[in-house]
Amino acid sequence: MNMILKAALISGLVGTSTFALANTAVNQAAIAPQTTTTVKHALTLKDDTKVQLKGYVVKAVGDEKYQFRDNTGTITVDIDDELWQGKPVNAKTPVTLIGEVDIDYRPAKRVEIDVDAVKF
Repeated sequence: MNMILKAALISGLVGTSTFALANTAVNQAAIAPQTTTTVKHALTLKDDTKVQLKGYVVKAVGDEKYQFRDNTGTITVDIDDELWQGKPVNAKTPVTLIGEVDIDYRPAKRVEIDVDAVKF
């Protein structure tokens, strides 16, 4: 009886560990897309689509909003202050932004990127 209880406990722990590892891998994939999206393409995507953009933050426009530029165009990005990690950035500092498309239709259609992570 004691042997059966130990076997059941070990099976349960192995199953839980496997689920936790798989869940972590899935979450990481959702956070960081594997391919880079251009600004031009991001402007055509659906709301909440995960994106990774490479380019330059060229201008602050106020209230944690910035203009981001790559070789295909510009887009407004929303970057929380803590994501900067205290690092100085200027218009010539290359960055990678990971986030999602945010579309607002009022009063007119506006497409932005809600940034989850900044890589330097």
